[in-house]
This record gives sequence, C-alpha cells and structure tokens, in this order.
Amino acid sequence: MDLKGTQVTWLGHGTFKFKTTEGKVLIVDPWVMNNPACPDGEKSPDQLDLVLITHAHFDHIGDAVELGKKHSPETWAIFETAMWLGSKEVPNVTGMNKGGTAQAQGVKFTMVHAVHSCGISDGDQILYGGEAAGYVIEFPGGLKIYYAGDTTVFSDMQIIGELYQPDVSFLPVGDFYTMGPREAAHSAKLLGAKTVVPMHFGTFPVLTGTPDQLKSLASGVEVVAFTPGETKS
Repeated sequence: MDLKGTQVTWLGHGTFKFKTTEGKVLIVDPWVMNNPACPDGEKSPDQLDLVLITHAHFDHIGDAVELGKKHSPETWAIFETAMWLGSKEVPNVTGMNKGGTAQAQGVKFTMVHAVHSCGISDGDQILYGGEAAGYVIEFPGGLKIYYAGDTTVFSDMQIIGELYQPDVSFLPVGDFYTMGPREAAHSAKLLGAKTVVPMHFGTFPVLTGTPDQLKSLASGVEVVAFTPGETKS
C-alpha cells in the first residue's frame, strides 16, 4: 500500500485520522472520546484542521460538536447535518451534497453516494440528517482514497471506481449495521480496487465481520488491516 507520504491512523470503528504531506490533520467521522476502540492517547487530538462527516449517527459525529468548538476545524457534511452542527454553534461548518467537489486545507474531496440511514440523536428526538454519504478524497501528496462510510454494496460503486480511480478504498466489513465481508468483497470487485482498508468492525459484539474473512473472499485484492491507534505512512 503506497500512501504517498500521507500518514493514516485508525482511531477505531469508522474513524480515521490523516496527516497530509503539508502537515494538516483531517479526521473523518470524529468519534474518539467515547469510542471504546479508540486508544486513550488519541482521544484528545492536539491538532485538527479539517473534519469530514459521512453521516449523523452518534458513532460518527459523537465528538464533532466538542472538537469543532475546541479546534475550529473546517467541518464539512451533507447540508442538513451541517445545519444541525451550526445550530449547536460549531464554527466553520459547510454543507454540501452528493456529486459536489470542494477543497479545504489543501485536500480535495467529492461527496459520493452511500446506502444507509442518517438520523441525528438530539436529546430524546431523532432528527432528519439528510442522507448518508461517502467521499473520494485527494491528498496533496497525490494519494486518492474512497471512504465509503457506512453502507451496503450498491451497483454505482462501479461508477465511483471508473470515474475517480481511487488508490485505496476504505470499506466497512462488520455486518449488521453495514455490509459484511461478502458484500465488501463484491464492492471491491465493482470498484476495481487494488487495495482495501477494512473498518467498522470489532467495536461491538454484533459487528462480527472481520478483515480475515474479507481476505478470503476478495481474490487479488490487497487487504490492509489496522489495529486501533496504528499509523501507516
């Protein structure tokens, strides 16, 4: 797996931290402080320049408000989720939508489709959070990734592969709330993926899918599994 100088750290569950070749720090789906899989040393980041949110479930935006207020990163999400974050007085929030491309902190990203729900837990209410999404992210050093977020397999993954040709695809494999290894292997086939990083597994007992199961099903695909807190570059 060639990350072209970008440092990648798994913070557990569906959350990854990226440090660009220009020294900027991006977290996708900021759930760290109350994430049981996140190592203690990663629960309070000392730098955060950019946040991308795939959808509004607690295990993906659980710390977006607190970290947003503490570090004032540029925060991007689908429009309705962004408006909710703004209502919580999170600064520097921008709402976008699927198909849109933006650039911030030297990082270029396109919001793409995902198949999942997106309700926001706000007190005792579930609010409409728009739709779940994924991202194709291009880093300054030339690395291009597909970050699927929470999703099942869908046929338009073939379009994502053909249109954006990501170097590495980050796919959920845990099952129950997302696709499992069987569907992830088919996703890799649709994407034409050469390298897959599994995510959203092992955090809770119900998430039974594993990277090893994906390896056994995804013939010809490099499957690179992280342990929580591990950094690769």
